[in-house]
Amino acid sequence: MQQHLPGSDPSTSLKDPVSLHTRPPFPMQAQPWPGLASKMEPRPDHGETSYVGRARLTGRKALITGGDSGIGRAVAIAFAREGADVALSYLEAEEPDAQEVAALIRDAGRRVICLPGDIRDEGFCQMLVGRAAQALGGLDLLVNNAGRQQSAESILDISTDAFDWTFKTNVYAMFWITKAAIACMPPGAGIINTASVNSYDPSAHLLDYAMTKAAIANFTKGLAKQLAKHGIRVNAVAPGPFWTALQVTGGQTRERLREFGADTPLGRPGQPAEIAAVYVALAANDASYVTGQVYGASGGEGNP
Repeated sequence: MQQHLPGSDPSTSLKDPVSLHTRPPFPMQAQPWPGLASKMEPRPDHGETSYVGRARLTGRKALITGGDSGIGRAVAIAFAREGADVALSYLEAEEPDAQEVAALIRDAGRRVICLPGDIRDEGFCQMLVGRAAQALGGLDLLVNNAGRQQSAESILDISTDAFDWTFKTNVYAMFWITKAAIACMPPGAGIINTASVNSYDPSAHLLDYAMTKAAIANFTKGLAKQLAKHGIRVNAVAPGPFWTALQVTGGQTRERLREFGADTPLGRPGQPAEIAAVYVALAANDASYVTGQVYGASGGEGNP
């Protein structure tokens, strides 16, 4: 059977990235947190019908947080089609989306375990890693992807509770889950964190979110130095604007959402399917000399 590059369709014809996916303006819409990709208009493309694997992650065992929708969902689909078994972490309210992903992983012939719960709780984070490793027979890939983003025009509009919620979800959970995971990770394992273009070019209306993403980029570089001697690679991906449930649940105002991604050089937001191959490349064994790096994918806005 002929194989193709990850994320590509079987056609060898060139495709214009400007017109490849939906461009703004988008319909006015909003969902309560945490939202469902299945209710977005247009529905995001996570690679459900387009991602073609080529056995780059055969036999690997991955835990992905926020694996129900958005970038985490695209990564879960890609990892499974590359040959990995996958544990999905998500909130209970996201169960409908998670079950869609689980079905796609099974269709790829891989094992999947669904682990709903709130990663703001340290005890749950420890249990999450333990259950994932037990169910998959080990753990050699960790993708810290789950995140919270809420738009606020002023620091005066960010309550202490909201600030704490964002940091617990984006930073504390990453710290707790990683700390638990490395105890059972063998040499050759990999950790990939989801940072953001906001790590180095913060949006004025995403003050607390941008702070957490800068912390994630710094954590990635520091931890990579610690774990190098153990043979565990640590990298991050810094997405620009991507069309995910994060945006329709308060991550953008309704007015900004309508023109979301229009200010990038490509003139549109990215679709989750367009970034999955970056995570695959960082997870694969042939990236053995790549650690402590932050890879940008932001439609032309530049890299970290």
